[in-house]
Amino acid sequence: MSRTSKKSAAAARKARVEELRRAEKARDRRNRVLTITVSTVIVVGLVAFGAYGLNKANDKDEQQQAAVKKPVKGEKSWNAKKLTQNHVAKAVSYPMNPPVGGDHNQAWMTCDGTVYTKAIPNENAVHSLEHGAVWVTYNDKAADADVKTLADKVAKTPYTLMSPVKDQAGAIMLSAWGKQLTVDKASDPRVQQFLTKYVQGAQTPEPGAACTNGIDAS
Repeated sequence: MSRTSKKSAAAARKARVEELRRAEKARDRRNRVLTITVSTVIVVGLVAFGAYGLNKANDKDEQQQAAVKKPVKGEKSWNAKKLTQNHVAKAVSYPMNPPVGGDHNQAWMTCDGTVYTKAIPNENAVHSLEHGAVWVTYNDKAADADVKTLADKVAKTPYTLMSPVKDQAGAIMLSAWGKQLTVDKASDPRVQQFLTKYVQGAQTPEPGAACTNGIDAS
């Protein structure tokens, strides 16, 4: 091969190598652009999803707060300032049945989702209300199925207790400190509304006080 032919072949190889390098660099640039684009799309999607989830959580929280502030339809209220909180060792005559506050025994009824199948002392139950418990009561007008449904619900709800009160006016009644609701059925949506609003609710004179290690007659 002549010197001229060799030079031409070398130049051709060099040109081919440069072309391959340019093509490789172009592929690298395309891959980088593609990677950046995909990453950007993923990040934007995650941010959007996170914002959506946060907004949904905020909406749910706002709805729950609004529900807590709104009175439960049909509930009765008593002036908290007139509900005395003295500890007494004697029986107390309460103006409402079941009682929703007033002087009470120094010992509370255990109210950690506790279901009592027999009547319990009002004076001990009122002390539980002072600690932020909701007291679910029923009489002979309540259907057996409703009593079971309520018992199951109470058993799963800390700061609640349940017992029969034969001489109460309503079939099913829910009492918190200064608050009371009467319903006919356990399926009434106001039952859960009352529990949500008043279990350790704003009406509680001693929020966070114990509901365990009290009197337990279950």
